[in-house]
Amino acid sequence: MSLILTFLGTGCTHRTKIAIAAAKLLASQGKRVLLAGNAEPAMPIILGIPVGPDPQEIAANLQVVQLQSSVLLERSWEDVKQLEAEYLKTPILKDVYGQELAILPGMDSALALNAIRQYDESGKYDAIIYNGTGDSITLRMLGMPDSLSWYMRRFRQLFTNSDIGKTLTESPVIQPLINTLFNVNWTADNFAQPANKASGFLEKGKEAVADPKRVAAFLVSTNDPVELATCRYLWGSAQQVGLTVGGLMLVSSGTTDNISEEFAPLPVSVVPETSLSDDSALIDSLPNFTAQALQAPKPIEIDAHERKVSLFLPGFDKKQIKLTQYGPEVTIEAGDQRRNIFLPPALSGKSVTGAKFQHHYLIISL
Repeated sequence: MSLILTFLGTGCTHRTKIAIAAAKLLASQGKRVLLAGNAEPAMPIILGIPVGPDPQEIAANLQVVQLQSSVLLERSWEDVKQLEAEYLKTPILKDVYGQELAILPGMDSALALNAIRQYDESGKYDAIIYNGTGDSITLRMLGMPDSLSWYMRRFRQLFTNSDIGKTLTESPVIQPLINTLFNVNWTADNFAQPANKASGFLEKGKEAVADPKRVAAFLVSTNDPVELATCRYLWGSAQQVGLTVGGLMLVSSGTTDNISEEFAPLPVSVVPETSLSDDSALIDSLPNFTAQALQAPKPIEIDAHERKVSLFLPGFDKKQIKLTQYGPEVTIEAGDQRRNIFLPPALSGKSVTGAKFQHHYLIISL
């Protein structure tokens, strides 16, 4: 399993330079590193080489790849067609080609996340540096496993309990008809096989994002007040998807006292502005990413004995946070992110009895 790092902030050039420097630093330490970027031109320009859709070695222990959505879609489509052929006796997608497909809004993120998952599971890399958009799009991408697993969990149960679900899985009349169309004996157990496989992927993704030894983000900003405000917002939003933020990379040559106070308890690392041809000073200024991520506040802590849930929500005030409870789960809205808290069995279905916001923590009593 790989360590996956990404960087958040508005300055594309600074984020990309730091991502490249981080990849070089980890590679120099003997780690096998993959630097993965989106299809924007910044990374190839700063690296000074063209970057393609397949990993290419650019230095010892260091490979680089550009996550091109069109190529990823074609490859993923072939996997979909193979899966369809397993379950349908007469596949209907065999004459639809990946090269024909348009990329729908939001599909870029799903394709990039799946590609990172595949590179991670390949066992070829000790670290993957993802140089994405660095904003809410990146956060929603990393939050996909949690969001999609909620949809699958809730709607799958609703479907199973519905009249349609019971008819499809229990009816002696419908089952022979389905068996005629599909390649499997369509019982209640194997009816759920594709969903179970997808749920397994999503659960692994959720576990990885929630583990700072596996996935972490770092903020990147200059002294510009707008950039700093954006970083505070992204810091708080990252907690809503369960992503640990390990620190702030401040591109500056001046004092950082006020900024350190604003972002406490996050450590602030001052990094220099560098040219495209010489990033040695930048590499030397980078922190120990893993150590800082492990010391950062956890996005969420659940104490079943005390019947309390604590969420770390920096960057927001009390008025920006909304707590609701519909059905068995608790929903938190902060900024433009919404999180459904999946409670452990001991607390599942318990009603919220109180909530308070103090020291950047929303503390919920059940």
